[in-house]
Amino acid sequence: MKERLVIKDLATKQYRAMIQFDDVVSGHSLPKPLVELIKLRASQLNGCFYCVDMHTKDAKQGGETDSRLHGLVVWREAPYYTDAERAAFAFTEAVTLIHDGHVPDDVWEWAAKHFTDTELAEMIMVLVAINSWNRICVSTRMQPTA
Repeated sequence: MKERLVIKDLATKQYRAMIQFDDVVSGHSLPKPLVELIKLRASQLNGCFYCVDMHTKDAKQGGETDSRLHGLVVWREAPYYTDAERAAFAFTEAVTLIHDGHVPDDVWEWAAKHFTDTELAEMIMVLVAINSWNRICVSTRMQPTA
């Protein structure tokens, strides 16, 4: 697949603003391994090859196992995740697929059992950022480097 355009060269100011936004969002209190998994899950849902590639590599570099990475796409059936991680994945799916029933109360309540209000707010911002990056990368067909 060929990259359609190099957006960072054509919308330079806006692209830099996205990087700055991402840097600010990265100043969260959430566990980094969990954040890589929720970024990966959102990217899987959005079909973003660039971000799936990046966050798989980042998760591996952070010590994530192959079993947990491969099982993420079927996290409901896979035995590798804690209840808090499962709540975060359900929350990730609800926020990412917000057009499909919004964020149901039961998903919110499950996440709220495991995360503070501050952590939920930070998770929402992480999801806003990754979903934005997914849309940029999917629409331009951004390609990772090997």
